[in-house]
Amino acid sequence: MTECFHCGEQVGDNQYHIEILGEQRDFCCTGCEAVAQAIVDNDLLDFYKFRTDNNENLVPDVLRDLQIYDDDTLQKTFVRTEYGSAIREASLILEGIVCAACVWLNEKHVRQLNGVYAFNINYSTHRASLKWDNEQIQLSAILEAINLIGYHAHPFDSNRLEALQKKEKSAALRRIAIAGIGMMQVMMLAIALYIGESADMSDTMRHFIRWISLIIATPVLLFASRVFFVSAWRDIKRWQLGMDVPVAIAMGAAYLASVWATVSQSGEIYFDSVTMFTFFLLSGRYLEMTARHKAGQVADALVRLLPATATRITEDGHKSIAVIDIQLGDTLLLKPGEIIPADGIVIEGQSRVNEALLTGESLPLDKQKNDPLIAGTVNIDSPLSMQVKKLGDSTVLSGIIRLLERAQSEKPLLAGFADRAAAWFVLVLLLIASVVFISWSFVSPSDAFWVTLSVLVVTCPCALSLATPAALTAATGALTEKGILTTRGHALESLAKVTHMVFDKTGTLTQGQLSVAKIELLGSMDQDQVSTLAASLEQRSEHPIASALRKLSSNPLTTLNHYMSQAGQGVQAQDSQHTYRLGTLSYVAELVGISLPNKIENSLDTSLLSHVYLVRDYEYLARFSLQDTLRPEVFEMIQTLQKQKVKISLLSGDNQVIVDHLAKQLQITSAIGEVLPDAKLNYIRQLQAEGDIVAMVGDGVNDAPVLAGANISLAMGGGSQLAQASADMVILSENLTQLPAALALARKMQRIIYQNFGWAIVYNMLAIPLAAMGLILPWMAAIGMSMSSLLVVLNSLRLKK
Repeated sequence: MTECFHCGEQVGDNQYHIEILGEQRDFCCTGCEAVAQAIVDNDLLDFYKFRTDNNENLVPDVLRDLQIYDDDTLQKTFVRTEYGSAIREASLILEGIVCAACVWLNEKHVRQLNGVYAFNINYSTHRASLKWDNEQIQLSAILEAINLIGYHAHPFDSNRLEALQKKEKSAALRRIAIAGIGMMQVMMLAIALYIGESADMSDTMRHFIRWISLIIATPVLLFASRVFFVSAWRDIKRWQLGMDVPVAIAMGAAYLASVWATVSQSGEIYFDSVTMFTFFLLSGRYLEMTARHKAGQVADALVRLLPATATRITEDGHKSIAVIDIQLGDTLLLKPGEIIPADGIVIEGQSRVNEALLTGESLPLDKQKNDPLIAGTVNIDSPLSMQVKKLGDSTVLSGIIRLLERAQSEKPLLAGFADRAAAWFVLVLLLIASVVFISWSFVSPSDAFWVTLSVLVVTCPCALSLATPAALTAATGALTEKGILTTRGHALESLAKVTHMVFDKTGTLTQGQLSVAKIELLGSMDQDQVSTLAASLEQRSEHPIASALRKLSSNPLTTLNHYMSQAGQGVQAQDSQHTYRLGTLSYVAELVGISLPNKIENSLDTSLLSHVYLVRDYEYLARFSLQDTLRPEVFEMIQTLQKQKVKISLLSGDNQVIVDHLAKQLQITSAIGEVLPDAKLNYIRQLQAEGDIVAMVGDGVNDAPVLAGANISLAMGGGSQLAQASADMVILSENLTQLPAALALARKMQRIIYQNFGWAIVYNMLAIPLAAMGLILPWMAAIGMSMSSLLVVLNSLRLKK
């Protein structure tokens, strides 16, 4: 019997084979074969060369570390799983990203893997959003695939991210220090050479200075410049042209030409240019990295909101526990100044809670018994006892972080265009550099080399690729601080172009906290009976009207079944003898078969009242009149939007009389009532057909299809989860005055992106001809390229003000 090459077990009839170290090797099972193949793919063959025994536990540390992430228990801490499905989502950190080309390379490589549905990287934060089918591919295999192309990926952890950023800054500063010291020393020697040309310096001294320059420049190239060569080699191996390719070619060519000139004692040396290239490029990237970290601070701050420990109330007293050990139903003590560790409700005490970091609402909110508490917010005044209702991925904070991650990883159209353009730009740049070198070889051979170096360095398209992601990340962070969560990558780009804004009424322009103002009995039941029946029919609905009716009775009927809900109209249910309907007049009339008496139908109040009707079989039982109030900031919001030249419409399922009354108050000329969800969607599409860019603002389940159909959609933070999932942005603070502010910021972001693009294009149009004509020296080219990228980042950071 043959032994398995990996673990040493006997190989049965089902043999598996891989060629390793020049020979065909046998394996006992698919597991050993997969590990062996991974060892080959990751260039870890020394594992087999130097091992002393065959053992299934002899797995290289690199692969063992990655395989840990396949454990289902561990994945519960960082992976989201779709219920009843193998589809999983995770947020990753990527190490080794230095430019937009790195992002493009990783995205293309991972998306080609069988079983990967989505993989998007945010260049500003180096965070990636991954979606895969766990039955087709394991997470460790995806991480291995990333390692294969020279990068390192691991699950997102806020503490590890902070450590990585510190490590990244420290390494960058070390490289800058080496490059700076080397540059100063080589420049002093270069000045001596320049002076010596006119002062009859001896050949021996000239050659000595050249050798000293070589000795000083070599560690600068091998250590400080290594990042450029590693990145360029990674791209070339994958047959891609990243932004570091022309930089690496320029540095490598200048260094090698200088080494040849030093050894052969002929020609010019460019050690001063090599060290200056390195110093200025590293300095520019360090400043860019610092600005990038600053732009991503809002998302990182949200992740760090949860505390490490909590106080559990038990029969034996108070016990301090780790937050990860909290269970659903636990009773926790919240002391003044403590961060709330999970979602739940107050069961004892009164206090104020600061929700500013989540909602942007600066004033603390009063909390008392049965009021909701959100993880990540801060208890201010007095102790509270809370009962835990949601943990982990189910909390509001986790949902906000997840939506923010999705928005920052998705690319708007402008960013995708810039990434594609940058790749082509590098190819064009290399062709231009070749033409410049050939041309100068005929005109002035002695200048051909340094002119070509200037062309290669001065036009690196970093600024072009940074134009959109830098502005997008800064704007997203600024809006999150104001309580407006961006959940889609295209949202701000679309919002900037909005010409028409459509509002729902209940829960959007109004408070959405309806209360039953009046109950009119129309049939044989008394008020207690119709109240209990109405509350029972609305037990399964999220609509604000349903919430108000449920408060009419604390003891709903258990005899009802066969519930059927019709969006925008009402609900139907049955018991053993009767069929009941609750909803609009037209909906309930279908069951009753007769119209409502005119004297009742015409008694409709023209104030902000909504009316629903209750019927049983062929009998009208009651009419419920519900009252709502306008949000106090609505008038200011409407006036500001009109000043911003935005057209406004009001769509509502409520009675037309009520809608007209509200529209008159707000001076809205276009207002349509009694509109069902499909009619709302048709109205949106009609506006789009007329050329309008439409934004829809809503809060309820009925608004979800319309939110999905608009060019840009905004859901209220207190609205239904379905509406928020369908929306491109969520107004967490529910302060509508932030809506015009968001529109102004989106338009400013659009201007800044165009400014960034304009600068990148103009800079390259000026720099290429000047460099090609020999008017830009190599050291000037290095400064120009660094300053170009830095200017784009600093311009984008203006959005955070």
